[in-house]
Amino acid sequence: MVKSYINNPLIKASHQEQEFTKEQLAEFVKCANSPEYFIENYVQIVHLERGLVPFELYDFQKRMVKTFHENRFTICKVGRQSGKSVTVIAYLLWYLLFNESVSVAMLANKAATSRELLSRMQLAYENLPFWLQQGVGVWNKGSFELENGSKIISSATSSSAIRGSSFNLVFLDEFAFVENNLAEDFFRSVFPTISSGANTKLMIVSTPYGMNHYYRMWKEAIDGRSQFVPIEVHWSEVPGRDEEWKENTIRNTSIEQFRQEFETEFIGSDQTLVDPNCLQALRWDKPLMSKSGLTIYAEPSTNKMYACTVDVALGKGKDYSAFIIYDITKIPYEVVAVYRDNTITPLVFPNVIHSLVKQYNNAYTLVEIDGSGAQVGDILRHDLGYENLLMTWNAGRNGIQISSGFKRSAMMGLKMTKPVKNIGCMTVKNLIEQQKILLKDVNVIQEFYSFAQKGQSWEATPGCHDDLAMCCVSFAWLVAQRYFAELTDVNLRENLLNDVEDETWDSLTPFGFIDDGLMDIPSETTHVAREGSDDWMDNRGTDWL
Repeated sequence: MVKSYINNPLIKASHQEQEFTKEQLAEFVKCANSPEYFIENYVQIVHLERGLVPFELYDFQKRMVKTFHENRFTICKVGRQSGKSVTVIAYLLWYLLFNESVSVAMLANKAATSRELLSRMQLAYENLPFWLQQGVGVWNKGSFELENGSKIISSATSSSAIRGSSFNLVFLDEFAFVENNLAEDFFRSVFPTISSGANTKLMIVSTPYGMNHYYRMWKEAIDGRSQFVPIEVHWSEVPGRDEEWKENTIRNTSIEQFRQEFETEFIGSDQTLVDPNCLQALRWDKPLMSKSGLTIYAEPSTNKMYACTVDVALGKGKDYSAFIIYDITKIPYEVVAVYRDNTITPLVFPNVIHSLVKQYNNAYTLVEIDGSGAQVGDILRHDLGYENLLMTWNAGRNGIQISSGFKRSAMMGLKMTKPVKNIGCMTVKNLIEQQKILLKDVNVIQEFYSFAQKGQSWEATPGCHDDLAMCCVSFAWLVAQRYFAELTDVNLRENLLNDVEDETWDSLTPFGFIDDGLMDIPSETTHVAREGSDDWMDNRGTDWL
């Protein structure tokens, strides 16, 4: 007689002899060869109305299982209450039963969610026939192990959750709802290990939640720029959902909520600095090189002019110290190099900046000098003797301006005051939306997804970073200065005006003009300005406005 595990009569204990009938052996082989066959014939799930029932896969669930099985890296975009989680659970159960000595990590945005997913898998396991089970060695709320050497753990998604361990398969549930910084840390520490294996798998399943890290990964998969195979499930593929269901759902929620949670649209916040529609249109390039925090998109060219803006972290390990180098030879400006690191100290950071800006034709460099930035600017100027460090001074009512360096009040960089930030934010908004700057870098673009209004200013939403976005804000402030136009012979204001001139004029004159010759005859109330004169006045001396 086959013994059960401890006090659970539904689970087979380990190291038990199992005799198979011919029929059972044939079924075992069928299950081992086909996850779909195993799920539909032996997995049971809890139905809200009918209780415990066999799992009958819908067509889209069959497609999900097939894609999971045939590919190493998958990313699935699917709406709420569609049965996505139970589909993954059933596949993972097959994976554990019919593969020896594999380790699975089931991670969710919350630890409680991952434990609940594991409990549903354990329920399905308990309802398997004994001859199909593997003997259980460990069975608890957070993990279990089978006598074939396979095991699974559940945890919240974080870099520390599975650090130091090797896993054959990692499942990330509702990955869009993991905070950006946690998701970033996770992939930086875990993905290299997963991707290095020959047969390791990574499965990401989520409902969209704004334009964040998950949006980036989905776009890269759709564009064929990553290893991930995309799976998209529309709400209409779920049986029982029709137009009437859609109308009722919208009536009980909202159109915006329906679009995100069931249409699976990536809806950006209407509070972002840059228009969400414009953000969705941005594309990032494949870099020439990426190593140790430095990403290069274009090598230095002797006939080009460059600028660099620097943002210094407030503390090691918290925010990032970052800088961006731009090609400012002509409009559109182009990002050519990006550096970003959250471990570098303010004492070492100036040397990294110096080594790069020297290569880019001694790029004009502007350092934000709030906090540790003042130390970075001082080292660049005095210790490293960098001549093209841009200085600023407070011109009173005219605000902060670029300084020649001879003024007694000159500062070794830019202090991010409220007026400076406002000018920079409004200018960078115009640059991006009018395609006057090519950002190119995925991390730069991603930061603008979450760079949103807070009170009377803009900053990263909780859990996100804005170090690179603030580099762009500093750059935008710089290009808005008269000094920059004189330096580069590129007048941004004039360029922006020229681009919108025709459109603006057309909007002011929707019906057009008819040339009847009358416009050529001065009236008694009209004074014709002399050629080259700035005045345009009527004979009463009032401004013509």
